[in-house]
Amino acid sequence: MAEKLNVELREDFGKGAARRLRAESRVPAVLYGHGEAPLHLSLPGHETALAARNPNALLELQLADGTSHLALIKEIQRHPLKRSLNHLDLIIVKKGEKVEVDIPVVLAGEAVSPAVAMVDLQSLTLSVDALKVPEQIEIDVEGKEEGYQLFAGDVVLPGDAELVTDAEILVVSVMVPHVAEEDLEPVVDEDAEGAEGETEAEGAESSEGSEEE
Repeated sequence: MAEKLNVELREDFGKGAARRLRAESRVPAVLYGHGEAPLHLSLPGHETALAARNPNALLELQLADGTSHLALIKEIQRHPLKRSLNHLDLIIVKKGEKVEVDIPVVLAGEAVSPAVAMVDLQSLTLSVDALKVPEQIEIDVEGKEEGYQLFAGDVVLPGDAELVTDAEILVVSVMVPHVAEEDLEPVVDEDAEGAEGETEAEGAESSEGSEEE
């Protein structure tokens, strides 16, 4: 289902204009695609930030003149420290067309201990219906044992999605973590050693004092 956003056309451009927009809790964006002239937009900050939590969210952009566009987020630029939205590149999509998108891989379940499941490929590139882009690809590793491997070509895809990623790339593996020998060395409590040394020294001084008396 598309996230509806009421957007405005931008007439001022450049870094200064973009800073002013962000100061007003709005996000500058550019919408392009399907051979149409790019539209420079101003998006509501809070609603856009919520929608952008899913990088493949389908957006329904409503303009003041009554027109609307369906769009996917193509690229997100964030503030390097605050991680707030600085700018969005949006691409127009049409009902019935397919688009290539990167879908994150997540794990469900637990492998047989002491083995653990590792995600070797963080996302899969799929060709999917523009109006049915999945948020994630979930892979069940419940009960999987050491040595288990799952390659891209073996992942069960949702709906009529088609794999674009190389089918022979490893996506998930299950293995027992390697523990280095140095990690097995006993931990020395320096405070305890110091206290012990002080006790021995005090004992020696006490003994010397007794001999002098």
